[in-house]
Amino acid sequence: MISNKLLSKGKYLSLFFFALVMLSCSKDYLTTNPTDQVATEDAFSTTDNAWAAVNGIHRYLYSQFYSNQDQGGQSANMIYMNVMGRDLVMTAAGNGWFNNEYKWISHRISTSRVPFFNYAFYYTIIGNANMILANVDGATGPEEDKMAIKGEAYAYRAWAYYQMVQLFGERYVKGGDNSSLAVPLKLMPNEPITPRNTVEEVYTQINADLDQAKAMLQNYNRANISHLDLNVAEGLKARVALTQQRWDSAAYYAARARDGFTLMSDADYMSGFNDYSNDEWIWGVHQQSDQTTYYYSFFAYMSCNFGSSNIRGNPKAIFSPLYAKITDTDVRKQLWDSTGKNTDFPIPNSGKRYPYMSRKFRVADGGSSIGDLVLMRASEMILIEAEANARDGKTAEAAQALYTLAHQRDPNYVMSTNTGAALIDEILTQRRIELWGEGFDFYDLKRMNIALDRRGGNHNSSLAGDVLYVEPTDKRWQFVIPQDEINNTNGIVVQNPL
Repeated sequence: MISNKLLSKGKYLSLFFFALVMLSCSKDYLTTNPTDQVATEDAFSTTDNAWAAVNGIHRYLYSQFYSNQDQGGQSANMIYMNVMGRDLVMTAAGNGWFNNEYKWISHRISTSRVPFFNYAFYYTIIGNANMILANVDGATGPEEDKMAIKGEAYAYRAWAYYQMVQLFGERYVKGGDNSSLAVPLKLMPNEPITPRNTVEEVYTQINADLDQAKAMLQNYNRANISHLDLNVAEGLKARVALTQQRWDSAAYYAARARDGFTLMSDADYMSGFNDYSNDEWIWGVHQQSDQTTYYYSFFAYMSCNFGSSNIRGNPKAIFSPLYAKITDTDVRKQLWDSTGKNTDFPIPNSGKRYPYMSRKFRVADGGSSIGDLVLMRASEMILIEAEANARDGKTAEAAQALYTLAHQRDPNYVMSTNTGAALIDEILTQRRIELWGEGFDFYDLKRMNIALDRRGGNHNSSLAGDVLYVEPTDKRWQFVIPQDEINNTNGIVVQNPL
């Protein structure tokens, strides 16, 4: 695996990059050098080659990870976070994919693919970012390209560590010492094996990397939204600040991140969440039409109309108490069928219908799982701005931000008069509705120290393995460290409480 030990060797990196087909964002050429013919100095001899390395990370976000069908890059993490939350309902056992995650089993088994994936996938991104940062200054090419390349690498490294610290560490507590263990910080190729850093140390590094990214991306005009520009870096700053309960910073960066982006129309909202040209998307993964990932795709599990056996037998549904909170004049209510009988909802041949099933995610062609993956939207930033302001006692600012989004989705929505906890609750309800299925649920519950509560709705206790309620203090909120990592580091990296 791409473990602490393997990162320390520093050798896999350039080999990994050029095993992929990589597109340069500025030159539009293909790099297909065999992995055994590429030396590090060749990989970073020019800024064109370094851009190809950055594009290797972009492509990795929808890679077919270790031939595990349920692990198609970043979408795998998003689905894990969905099924381990409260608002996505598994309607049937289907063909078995993600059932053990729904039951809160896999992430607590050190030999399971789930902790392995979430450790190895993000460390691969970190290692690749480290290699770029260590070598790009020596490349031949424009200085502005080097700055942008480093800016993207810093942003990627920060994002990957942010994903990991939320999974493998305890929740961040503002004012606490946050001295519990998270993951090892690896910031250079060829570093020796190191023990796990603390939660506080990892967040400090995340913020430092994002500050570097912001500085280097100031004048960068990206080719497309697969690239991480200043808006993305500031959006990540907003997410991190929200998790750390730094409300003023969260609101500030959220407002900056969405600058220049508009909320999508009702028609776009109902178009399947599969096209990164959407005006609201700040960051997204674009899947090339000739680079299908078949049954590894997000849409092979989360769409309503792709012809996979998982979609046919286990269409994903919304938690019925959350659906009941959506007003009839809200466009988002059309994303789910409370009856399970609405034939306007497209399903594949031989597909089953269930109450509260979703049509939020759709593929353009039911015979292909190709679709773009949304990673950051302007609406998320509005919700961060609203929540942060509400928690900071800035009621008017919070209500105004909330109105911007809620009125766009429901023309009958009027400015909230709620204050305090009631306003925060209203904002969080809007967040759950707006971001349903986009990979936030588990993270949100953990950062807010809220229990998982699936009771009182359409979750089937048997399908969920009787996991309908989990206290926020339960040790199961932490993913275990993969056993391979423990073994490969000779115990330098220690395990979470079992």
